[in-house]
Amino acid sequence: MNAENRSRTLRAAAGVSAAVLLSLTGCDVPGVYRPARPATGGPFTFYVSADGDDRNDGMSPATPWRTLDHADGARFQPGDRLRLKGGDRFAGSLTVEEGEAGSATRPVVIDSYGVGRATIAPRGTSGITVRNTAGVDIKGIALVGDRTSRREGVGIALRNNLSDDRRLRHVTITNVEARGFQNGISVGADDDAVAGFEEVRIADVSLHDNLESGLVVYGPEFRATRPAYAHAGLRIDGVRAYANSGDPRSDQRNTGSGISLGSVLDAKVVNSVAHDNGAHSAADAEEGPEGIWVYDSSRVVLERNRSYHNRTGSRVDGGGFGLDNNVSSSVMQYNLAYGNDGPGFLVYSGMPTGAHKNNVVRFNMSWDDARKLPEYGGIVAYGTRMKSLDIHHNTVVMRTRGLGSADAAGVRPPALRLRDGMAGVRVANNIFATDGGPLLATESAYGRSTVRLQGNDYYSSGGWTVEWGLDRYTSLDGWRTASGQETLDGGPTGVSDDPCLSGLTAPVTDGAGAENLVPRCEGRVPLGLSPRALGIDPGPVDYFGNHVPGTPVVGAVQPPVTD
Repeated sequence: MNAENRSRTLRAAAGVSAAVLLSLTGCDVPGVYRPARPATGGPFTFYVSADGDDRNDGMSPATPWRTLDHADGARFQPGDRLRLKGGDRFAGSLTVEEGEAGSATRPVVIDSYGVGRATIAPRGTSGITVRNTAGVDIKGIALVGDRTSRREGVGIALRNNLSDDRRLRHVTITNVEARGFQNGISVGADDDAVAGFEEVRIADVSLHDNLESGLVVYGPEFRATRPAYAHAGLRIDGVRAYANSGDPRSDQRNTGSGISLGSVLDAKVVNSVAHDNGAHSAADAEEGPEGIWVYDSSRVVLERNRSYHNRTGSRVDGGGFGLDNNVSSSVMQYNLAYGNDGPGFLVYSGMPTGAHKNNVVRFNMSWDDARKLPEYGGIVAYGTRMKSLDIHHNTVVMRTRGLGSADAAGVRPPALRLRDGMAGVRVANNIFATDGGPLLATESAYGRSTVRLQGNDYYSSGGWTVEWGLDRYTSLDGWRTASGQETLDGGPTGVSDDPCLSGLTAPVTDGAGAENLVPRCEGRVPLGLSPRALGIDPGPVDYFGNHVPGTPVVGAVQPPVTD
C-alpha cells in the first residue's frame, strides 16, 4: 500500500495554492471600497439580488446589493446575516476573515432567501473561505466551480494558520451543494498552525463531481511521541459524496475519496453516503482513494453509513471504509459496503509508530467487495505495530465467481484477510460466507496471542476453504485441530452452518439496502459466544438497532425482542 506519506500528501492535496489563498484573504488594501455599515446598532441583515444595485444600502429585500464582490467587502460582526436571493447566480466569492464573524451563540449567517438556493460561481478560486476565524453558519447555498476552480479551488474552505493553540470554535454547513472544485468542502490547519477548528457540524450536503475529494479534513504532520489533533468535536451527518473522480495526473498522492478525515479528535460520521468515487485516480499512484476513511485521528466513529461502487485507477485501495495510519480508540459500526474495487472495511497501519491501537469493527455488512482487487477481501486488517483490534458481529458475503481474469487465474478475494504486523486481534461472532472463494486467508499461521478467532460462522456454498499461512484446509475441524483457533476453555467453537443469506445469489443494491444480508433461517441462525466470555464490548444494538442479547447470534443482525 505504501501509505507512509499519506498524511503529508493529503495535506498538500486538501488545500489551494498559497498564491490563491492570499488572493482570498480580503485584507484591507488602500483604495478598496467597503460597503458602509450603520454607525450604531446591529446585528444587521444584508441582501444581494441579481436585480439589485451596489449603490443601495443592501439592508432589505427591496434595496439589495447586486454583486457578490461588493458584499464581500462588508466586515461582518456577530449576529450579522448575508442573504443571497434564491434562484439567482452570483459570480465571485466570499471570504470571512480574522477580525470578522461571530460566536456559537451569535454566528454570522450566510444563506439564501426567497425560493430555492442561491448559487455562488467563483472565477478560478474557492467559493466561500472562512480564514482564521469561526462563529459562522453557511446554509442553503449551491457552489459551482469553473475549470480553474476544479484545479485550485474549494467549494467551502475552512482554514486556520494561526500560531497559537486555540481551536476556532463553531462552524455549521447545512443544506449545501458543492461541485466542480478541487475539493467540495475542506477543513484544514496548516503545518505552522498548532490548532484548527472545533464544534464543526456539516449536515445534509451534496458534494459531487469534484476532482480530488468530496469532504477532506487535515492538519499538521502527526507525531506519535506527542500526539496532537488539530480539530475536535466534528459532526458529519447526511453527507452525500459521489462522483468525485480523482486526478489521473496526481500519481504522488491519493485522490478521488468521498470523505477523508485527518488530525481529528472526537468525530462522528453518520447517515452519510459515498459512492462512485475515484474512477479516474492515477493509474501509477502508490496510494488510492477510499469511500469514507480516517487517518492520524482518535475517538472517531463511522456509524450507519453506506459506501459502494467506489473505484481506484491503480492497484491499491478503492474500498468502502478505512481506519488508516495512526488511528486509535475508533469504531466502525452499523455500516454497509458493497461493490467496491477494494475492501469493504480496511484497518491498516503503514507506519511503525505504535499509534494504531484499540479500534473496533462491529455490526457492519460487506457484500461483493474487492471486485477489482482480489488481493484484498471483504474485511482486511494488517499493518506495522498495529495492536488491540476487535472485529466482531459483522456479516461478509463474497460472491467470487465471475471475476473475469482474476477468477480464471484462481485468484478470489476472501471474506476476511489478515496479514502480518498486528497483535492482540480478536475476531468473533462474525458470518463469513462465500460461493467458493476462501472464507479466511492469512499471511501467516498466527498464534492465539497474535490473532484469536472464536465463535464465527464460516459458510461456503461452493467448497469450504481456509488459507492459513502456507497451508490450505477444507474443513473447520481440520483447521481447528491444526491451528488451535476456534476454541474456548479447551472446547471447540465456531460453526460452518448455512446462515440462509439470499445475498449469496441475489444482489445488494442501494434500493434494497441490506435486506439480502439478513439471515432467513427461521430461528436457526447459529449462536455466537457470550461477549463477556470473549472479553469484548458488543455495544447496545445491532445493525438494525435491535438490542444485543447476552448470548447473541452470529453476524450483524440480532433477532428482535418480542413481547
